[in-house]
Amino acid sequence: MPRSLDDTRRHVQVLPERIGAVAGSEFPGHYPGEDHSWNLQKFKENLITSVQRLTPSTIEFDLVGVDASIANALRRVMIAEVPTVAIEEIYVWNNTSIMQDEVLCHRVGLVPLKIDPRSLKYRPSPHSAPHETDTIVFDLSVRCDRRPGVDKSEKDPKKLYYDSNVYTGMMKWSPSGDQSRKYKGKEPKPVDRDILLCKLRPGQQIDLHCFARKGVGMDHAKFSPVATASYRLLPHIILREPIPIEHQQKFQKCFPEGVIVIENDQVVVKNPRKDTVSREVLRHPEFADKVSLNRIRDHFIFNVESTGQYNPEELVPEAIKILLTKISAVEEGLDKLFATEGQVA
Repeated sequence: MPRSLDDTRRHVQVLPERIGAVAGSEFPGHYPGEDHSWNLQKFKENLITSVQRLTPSTIEFDLVGVDASIANALRRVMIAEVPTVAIEEIYVWNNTSIMQDEVLCHRVGLVPLKIDPRSLKYRPSPHSAPHETDTIVFDLSVRCDRRPGVDKSEKDPKKLYYDSNVYTGMMKWSPSGDQSRKYKGKEPKPVDRDILLCKLRPGQQIDLHCFARKGVGMDHAKFSPVATASYRLLPHIILREPIPIEHQQKFQKCFPEGVIVIENDQVVVKNPRKDTVSREVLRHPEFADKVSLNRIRDHFIFNVESTGQYNPEELVPEAIKILLTKISAVEEGLDKLFATEGQVA
């Protein structure tokens, strides 16, 4: 059975000037007669995951029954260790635009690419030659020219010139080896075709040869698969006394819309998830002893926004796989350590 939200041991207190009960108290030896040593069966009973909202680019889900260190590890892995594919090297054959080579290459390198990173291998070393199994090639070749026969009073660059704006949709994939068959029906391309890279005027030209490779966010932010990955603790509002009728409207306005409703002349906590815990209600002396603001220390509300390389529902399983790999590496290291100590003894 999941634990009750009214269990005060789960509460982080939100007080007028500080946060109370920050550290958990359920550890071995703290409560006489209670065994709080870690138990797998008890952990399984308390663990809850629930998807609250899913869109093509974002996911909101609840993770309940874990320590903050586990939730934060999951968040950090999603940001920095789930691999993606991004442009790593660019050969500038020609660039007569007003934008410097370095700035243009930096902008192109940050473009999120719609490529399944699981289909590529990591580059063996920084000096390895490109191979079809670890490199995707894109070409960007654009030239701006004046449109003939345009009225002299026209001011719109799109009507005056051909290709006056360079967009990510102009990047063309150049398959090599067996990639045409491998990526048939799912050709590599930018996630968004309408990202503006540069502006040109007649006679100016850009010609780039780009190499995209697999990497992780800890090496460079362009490899991060998430635009945002954050969590917050579930707000928990406790009404200690009835709110007088003359103060109910004021009390309701102390919270974001939808958190508090008035039903049959009674104040009801309708949806505490919407609360931002601004403490506005604690500023008013008439409510000082009538309400208690808390957060549930082991109930995490995650918000994750994918940059497009993964579907949002795929990011958490990928992060968990990486966490399990890390745990396995630690176990193997400890086994070798203990085996070595045994031989020395």
